[in-house]
Amino acid sequence: MDAQEILKRYAAGQRNFSRVCLIQVCLTNANLIGANLIGANLMGANLQSTNLTKAHLNQARLNQSNLADTTMIQVCLINAEMIDSDLSGANLRGANLRGANLRGANLQGTNLRGANLRGADLTGVNLKETNLEGAYLKGAYLEDLELQGAE
Repeated sequence: MDAQEILKRYAAGQRNFSRVCLIQVCLTNANLIGANLIGANLMGANLQSTNLTKAHLNQARLNQSNLADTTMIQVCLINAEMIDSDLSGANLRGANLRGANLRGANLQGTNLRGANLRGADLTGVNLKETNLEGAYLKGAYLEDLELQGAE
């Protein structure tokens, strides 16, 4: 499936895109509120400034994806893979990232207020200027972090 096809189906009311293959897809500035992308392969995707509020991306593969400035309020990313992804400036307020693999990701300036990061792998993550107020970090892997200016 390509970007035009998913946007066309979304506009027609379809929300279930589970297990879809969208490797290196470009969906910048797209509106995918409430979409079901459980288990989707979005490796290398460009989702910059996309609205994924309340979307379901559990077990999705987002490695090396561009999620900068993305709106992901109350998104479900349980056990998602986001290795080396750029989430700088993203709004993940109230997101569920339990067990997510964020190894080497750029979270600079990200809003993680009230996010659930239980058991998430944050090894080598850039958390500079990140809002972690009320975030749940119990059991998270926190090695080699860059924390300058994190709240």
